[in-house]
Amino acid sequence: MHMLGPLSPLDFLALAVLVLAWFLTGWLSVHPPAGRPSVTVLMAQYRRDWMEQFVTRQPRIFDASIIDSLRQGTAFFVSTCLIAIGGGVALIGDPTPLANLASDINAETALPLVADQALIKIKVIVVLFFLAEALLKFIWSHRVFGYCAILMAAVPNDPADPVAQHRAAQAAEVNIQAAKGFNSGLRSIYFALGTLAWLIGPLALITATVFVTGVQLRREFFSHSRRAILDRGPV
Repeated sequence: MHMLGPLSPLDFLALAVLVLAWFLTGWLSVHPPAGRPSVTVLMAQYRRDWMEQFVTRQPRIFDASIIDSLRQGTAFFVSTCLIAIGGGVALIGDPTPLANLASDINAETALPLVADQALIKIKVIVVLFFLAEALLKFIWSHRVFGYCAILMAAVPNDPADPVAQHRAAQAAEVNIQAAKGFNSGLRSIYFALGTLAWLIGPLALITATVFVTGVQLRREFFSHSRRAILDRGPV
């Protein structure tokens, strides 16, 4: 097969499938078909409902605890991504351990692994791209959840105050944006894990991409959780 640098045409095809799947799953979660809203869209409405209840809830300790737990979740993934990126950078500096692992897998499975260190570095860089994307999304989500907490603190305690509903609606929209960033970060982690299959070969990457995409779409559109969320009960 003709090689384009260290990458073959099949590698380029697998990479294109990966990037396209990553983009489309993110787009579909935010812009689902009209007749089948995604979990992301459904939860956005619940976040608006939350802020409507927040206006009249006294005391508001429960709401503060929820925001704090959401920020802790983003902080956890920020730390996780930093550790993973550090390990990936170390592998780029010395990919020998990864090449040895690839050789061991090849010996056991007879799969056509390529031990070319330049090729391994390229594959690790793609994994790092997704991890870096996830890191930036989690950092931004953490910050926006902080904005939401401040907006919630600015909601008047008097439900009769006309400013209360407006401030609560602002907090809801900021909360939704923070959640979108968090979901995007999780999605990038999923695809970073799928990209590791590229170490076995381009066909393995395509297979892993299809699997990861299927998992993402199932959880957004066909999961048991979605069915439970969709049932809003008596109106």
